[in-house]
Amino acid sequence: MFKVSAFYHFTPIGDPAAIRQKIEAAARARQILGTILVATEGLNGTIAGEEDSIDGMMAWLAALPGCDGLDWKTSHASERPFGRLRVRLKKEIVTMGVPTVDPRAGTGHYVDSADWNDLISDPDVAVIDTRNDYEVEIGTFRGAIDPQTSSFGEFPEWWDRNADTFRGKKIAMFCTGGIRCEKSTNFLLSKGVEEVYHLKGGILKYLEEVPEERSLWNGECFVFDGRVSVGHGLREGEHMLCHACRRPLRPEDRDRNTFEEGVSCHRCHDETTEADKARFRERQRQIVLARTRGEEHLGRSVPAGQDKASSA
Repeated sequence: MFKVSAFYHFTPIGDPAAIRQKIEAAARARQILGTILVATEGLNGTIAGEEDSIDGMMAWLAALPGCDGLDWKTSHASERPFGRLRVRLKKEIVTMGVPTVDPRAGTGHYVDSADWNDLISDPDVAVIDTRNDYEVEIGTFRGAIDPQTSSFGEFPEWWDRNADTFRGKKIAMFCTGGIRCEKSTNFLLSKGVEEVYHLKGGILKYLEEVPEERSLWNGECFVFDGRVSVGHGLREGEHMLCHACRRPLRPEDRDRNTFEEGVSCHRCHDETTEADKARFRERQRQIVLARTRGEEHLGRSVPAGQDKASSA
């Protein structure tokens, strides 16, 4: 059993390159795998390892200058959810592409999981899912609006096109672990929206704390690691990954004639050329060969966006 920790923290980092090196060394020393992003605005990551290693790593991160307020959410995976460690420098720890957005200057009102149902059941509240379309497809809150964005960077333009639709409404926003809402609520406040709320700890905290019989969540929650999805109680979900396009699949999607392991699925079959598919088949052959030798193939695909942001 592996412990998984998803975290983020907005804090000024003067020398991200130096911090990146220190974080990578600390993680490798503890045999931790996963993805950690470092930028001048802070840290964002999802990592996995043995229980003691993760506990030690999180304590080490929280002791970094400016990170005493670091918060993280933990869950467990029956199999190793990452194939390697990546510690990367980025311009943003979650990419929105609006330079004026700064969560440290102000965000929406945090709403605890226990109070979320009452808020989103209010007819005067518009509930907006800030995640990507492939994430929304496998699960979301009852009655939530799907902006149908393929990346978080599309959200500002979507809001500007649809802002009049929400005039006079309270806005409640949510995402996987909370990080996207830090920026999206700050963005809405800058646009003059007066009442903006967001789910504290995100979907992951809600699924952990709210009993299934009282839940307003439908489906599963996409996560950026090898588990692909989790359900209530953060139990591992039924979804798997298309290792060609890195989008989630239901078990029955593997029965479609467009599915070929590591090569295509019903979503990406018509998006790639025959040359692409030939390349993917060779990659899949190498993965299978590595697996038979008991090795981890370094070209193994990871869930969509894992290199860009964690499940936080």
